[in-house]
Parts: sequence; C-alpha cells; structure tokens
Amino acid sequence: METSPDQDRNQFQAIARIVRAQGRKGEVIAEILTDFPRRFEELRRAYLERTGQAPEPVAVEDAWFHKGRVVLKFSEVNSIDEAERLRGLHVLIPREDPIPLPAHQYYVRDLKGCRVVRQHQGKLSEVGIVTEVEPTGGVELLRVTLNDPDPDDPSGSGPREVLIPFAQDICTRIDPEAKIIVIDPPEDLLDLNP
Repeated sequence: METSPDQDRNQFQAIARIVRAQGRKGEVIAEILTDFPRRFEELRRAYLERTGQAPEPVAVEDAWFHKGRVVLKFSEVNSIDEAERLRGLHVLIPREDPIPLPAHQYYVRDLKGCRVVRQHQGKLSEVGIVTEVEPTGGVELLRVTLNDPDPDDPSGSGPREVLIPFAQDICTRIDPEAKIIVIDPPEDLLDLNP
C-alpha cells in the first residue's frame, strides 16, 4: 500500500526551517523549531520537506550554532546555489526519535487525547478529554472537553470545556502511556468556563 506525502509528513516533526545559504561550501542557516537544540549535536540524518512530495532523506555532515540559529552542512549540498534552493524547507526527524525528557516533563502530543479523571474523597470520576495544551508563559493549561453537557444550556449547543492548570498539585498523576491524567482540583475549578 502506498502512502501519500501527507501521511508520510505525519510520521515526522520539524526541528528547523532553512532561512538561507550560509558560507561558500553549501552550508545553510536555519531557524531552530525545537525546544531541544542539543539534538543537532548528534544529528547525522534528517529529512527535507518539499511541497507535495514525501520527505527526502539527507545526510548531515556537520551542525553548529550561530547567533541563535543552527548552521547545517548536508553531504550532497556543496555550493551556494545548491544551498539557496533549500531556502524555506523544513528539516524533519522521525517522530519515533524523541529526546528523553526529565521527570515531570511531557511532550504536548502525548498529553492530547488523555482522559482526565477526578479523584475526590477516594473515588474516581470521569471528567473529560484533553483537546489542547495552551502555553501561558508560566503553567500550561489543559483544555478539557467535559463529558457532561451543561445543565443550564437548554439548547444543548455542544460540549463544555474547562481549562485546568497543568500543575503538580492539581494533576496528581500523569501517565501518557495509559492516556490518563488524575486531578485533584480546588473547589469549583471544574465549574469555571473559559
């Protein structure tokens, strides 16, 4: 069975976007799109994303940091003209090659789709499903679609949502592999609507 370029793209994540040629030997300078720049230090193979095509594998000869960006040298690119043709392309890596995270840190993609369960007086009750993780510059917020409809909304216009701070004192157990987050929220937190 053949896969479309879009299906192929879903198996990858972008870690950089090529801005322009840098130097005379085919190097490119790229904007860093990952929270883990150290991954470039060990990067030997990557993929380039071309519109309408499956990601194309490239060998990475060298990578170094320069003024908040990364300079990349690909094996098959040896001139300014060849490097300039890569302008705007994304540098991809397979999704199955994530950087291991320290304790109590999680990838956003692993939190989406998790069931949220409330622990109250020793009992567990279903709350809803995480649909988004919203950055705030501080504690992230889990956007959770609640399982129960709004009893005060006679139109039944759709599911309610609530924002839950992704903080250790509220999210007491986080298990992305089991797709569950157990919460012990303050009184009335679930009654607040964003």
